[in-house]
Amino acid sequence: MEPTRDPAMGRYYLMVLARIVPVCGALFGLVIMGRAHQLPQQILGLAIVLAALRVMATLPRSLARRWRTPPAP
Repeated sequence: MEPTRDPAMGRYYLMVLARIVPVCGALFGLVIMGRAHQLPQQILGLAIVLAALRVMATLPRSLARRWRTPPAP
């Protein structure tokens, strides 16, 4: 007999990943910007950093809103 899994545990790990992965993306963008010798590569790095910051700001909140317990009738 298999123990039942709590869906909150999976959601917790997904929320942690939703916070860690964009940070790694922002660091990747900073590395690209730092090592770039030409303007197009610097712009690409900046775009990656800005996209990662946007994901950091919006994804965890939207996941929490999606998983919110509905109000009791």
